[in-house]
Amino acid sequence: MPTNGLHNILSIGETVAVEFKRCGNGISADTYETVCSFLNRFGGDIYLGVEDDGEVIGLPPKAAPDMVKNFISTINNPDIISPTVYLSPKIIEYEGKTLIHIHIHPSAEVHTCKKVIFDRVDDADVKVTATGQTAQMFIRKQKIYTEKKVYPYVTKKHFRLDLLPRIRQMAVNRDDKHPWKNLSDDDLLQSAGLLGEDLETGQKGYNLAAIMLLGRDEVIKNVSPTYRTDALLRKVNLDRYDDRLIVETNLVESYDLLMGFAEKHLWDKFYLEDDVRVNLRSKISREMLVNTLMHREFTSSFIAKFIIGRDQMFTENANRADKDGAITPENLQPNPKNPIIAAFFRNIGYADELGSGVRNLYKYGRRYSGKDPELIDGDVFRIIVPLDDEYSFDAETVKGQSKGNNCTMNCTINCPLTEMAVLNFLRDNPNATQSAIATAIGRSPRSVKSDIATLKEKGLLEREGAKRNGTWIVK
Repeated sequence: MPTNGLHNILSIGETVAVEFKRCGNGISADTYETVCSFLNRFGGDIYLGVEDDGEVIGLPPKAAPDMVKNFISTINNPDIISPTVYLSPKIIEYEGKTLIHIHIHPSAEVHTCKKVIFDRVDDADVKVTATGQTAQMFIRKQKIYTEKKVYPYVTKKHFRLDLLPRIRQMAVNRDDKHPWKNLSDDDLLQSAGLLGEDLETGQKGYNLAAIMLLGRDEVIKNVSPTYRTDALLRKVNLDRYDDRLIVETNLVESYDLLMGFAEKHLWDKFYLEDDVRVNLRSKISREMLVNTLMHREFTSSFIAKFIIGRDQMFTENANRADKDGAITPENLQPNPKNPIIAAFFRNIGYADELGSGVRNLYKYGRRYSGKDPELIDGDVFRIIVPLDDEYSFDAETVKGQSKGNNCTMNCTINCPLTEMAVLNFLRDNPNATQSAIATAIGRSPRSVKSDIATLKEKGLLEREGAKRNGTWIVK
């Protein structure tokens, strides 16, 4: 390894894929726990002769070859590491000191160290004892798509078949020649991959994807007891919430409910793209919510969340990760977690091609708040989108075009978005009451009254006529 590469690793410190071991008196027992956790996670690198804080103390040069031999012998002992693995430690020199570098590839097996399963969480090796955690590890290792699990005793009576006409129409709206257009209900379910066969047992029937997409609420609760999405608004009461929506229904209607929650509590900021108005709020919410609905691991007990706060909103959902860390448009490697559900969402227009969500979040997130979102892969997948009620891409653009002009338009743009929302509504609805304004823009009547008073003081709003029958004049 080049010296500058190791220098960077030492300066960053221990991570989910890097571990330092002092090994002053030989290889410590917990080194093999780290080997096990790296095998069970994403692989990694162990450096012997380095303190936890990254300080290089080195190893005795004459003892290093024997330490390598002992290490290889130990990891080939099934009583220590099972199944056994082949690793090839390297003796390296760094700033005149001897180190041992052990590179560990991720394994397709679940390994134990002295009959205990270890997993890597951040920079720690953690014992895995719970049955659910162990099952999730096997699912991650074997690339099992749990959405394909067959439920042979589920029949059409367990589904919301009343949703199929709407679903068929949504597919046709997306493509007038869509094959679902003239299919019967049975053929549509078959075409969508919702009928499957377990090749190990020979059982045939509806799969988990079918239940999550179209199942009745009580059926979903039966097969996935912890399934739900908890939507919260936290802008005033940060310890609890200002508004809450618990969604436990099928994925098709869950999308509608969660989008409604987002539209209720997020600003609909003005934005033009090629002279066409684009709803930034819907664009961003759609990508966040579609991801958390169709890519989650439904066998996990982790409760999915959609939280709107003062300066950010975020989603969290259980995930079957094949790596750990941030996802950007540059390092994106699309990997469907539930390909049947993802294909269903694409057919009805809820999702686009795989990977487009990341690009859209970066593109429209910047226009909505002026900042980039964060997408973090792991056992819990997180999408974080910054919020800034005072930021407007359109206003910044117009201010740039009008720089130096001391005009009424420039003064209006410099108003907070709360006041701009009042002005925009009254421009089209000059006879509206304060109560109607509050309902239309999602503010309290008291807040609207205060905004109107401020706008009058700024000379941007006047009232003509009687109190009840008058008209608002936006100047």
